[in-house]
This record gives sequence, structure tokens and C-alpha cells, in this order.
Amino acid sequence: MRILIVNGPNLNLLGRREPGIYGSSSFEDYLAELRKEYPDVVIDYFQSNVEGSLIDKMQQEGFSVDGIVLNAGAYTHTSIALQDCIRAITSPVIEVHISNVHRREEFRHRSMISCACRGVICGFGLDSYRLAIEAFLRK
Repeated sequence: MRILIVNGPNLNLLGRREPGIYGSSSFEDYLAELRKEYPDVVIDYFQSNVEGSLIDKMQQEGFSVDGIVLNAGAYTHTSIALQDCIRAITSPVIEVHISNVHRREEFRHRSMISCACRGVICGFGLDSYRLAIEAFLRK
């Protein structure tokens, strides 16, 4: 199985950005843990602060990977282009969020991409990514 994790804007700052909300671990450290926990799964990773780059990567990989775990960051709440991309590719996408977006500011309560995703996982910290991988493994 091959899974692509795609992280959007500002998630490159995990471990330094608002640790009270996002924790103190970098994503790279967490990714190493995931790869150890799932040695039979190829876990690829991509992060960009640029919406078009996220779309380009998903279009490039979204017909060959078994699943995409997408944390679109703030683009979750604004991007019809990401929604269109998710609908255009054949690989299933699970939307994830580290924080419980429904306990935060009102503008974070609305996702523009959820309707195109297989499912949504939020509020479990970095473990949200592991839960998404488990969902793909269990189909």
C-alpha cells in the first residue's frame, strides 16, 4: 500500500507554531514514527504553503496512490480549487486536522473540501494522521 500525506500552509512550522494547539513535535519526527509503525506501507510526504503546488502534487499522485491524507490547513476553509482537484482524482482522500476545528473560531467550522473527501478526522493531535492511515488499511 502507498499513501501520500499532503500538508498545507504553515504546517511546516509544527513543533514551533502555537504548541498549545498543535503540540511540540515536528511533523518530520512524527512521520518517522508513522513509518516505523507501518513498515509495510510506503508513506510519502509533501508540504507546501502554495495552493497550486498542493493541487499539482495531488494531480501527479492522485491516480496511483492508494490514498491521500490531506491537511489543507487554512485552505480547507477557502479552496474550491482543492475540492475540484479531490473530485478529479481517483485516489480517495481523507481530510485531517490536528486540532478540533469545531472548538475553534467560527470560520474554521466550514470546510470547502469535506464534501469531496471519503471522511474527516479532527481533534486527535498528530494521531489524526495515524487514524486516517488505519481507515485506509481497513477500507
